[in-house]
Amino acid sequence: MSAGLPWRDVPGGVELAVRLTPRGGAARVEGVADDAGGPCLRVRVPAPPVDGAANAALVAFLAEALRLPRRDVALVAGERSRVKRIRLTGEGLGPRLAALAGTG
Repeated sequence: MSAGLPWRDVPGGVELAVRLTPRGGAARVEGVADDAGGPCLRVRVPAPPVDGAANAALVAFLAEALRLPRRDVALVAGERSRVKRIRLTGEGLGPRLAALAGTG
């Protein structure tokens, strides 16, 4: 992750660090926060952390918010952790992420 941003460019897209809060009411982004490992996009979803429901809600929320097909949003690390790494596939994701995070 670079210069206080919770994402970094990878071949074919970006990798995004997310700090997920399940059972957090309506799905929404709460900005960027520094976690022990660096900056993370803070996201709340209404789903409970049971049987992957919160992870699925996160993927669905990010896909809709970034106007991406769900197949282009994949959880790559942190399945059972609050801090997750999400792989987003596509072009021109930086400006969309900046708008979503409120950093651009």
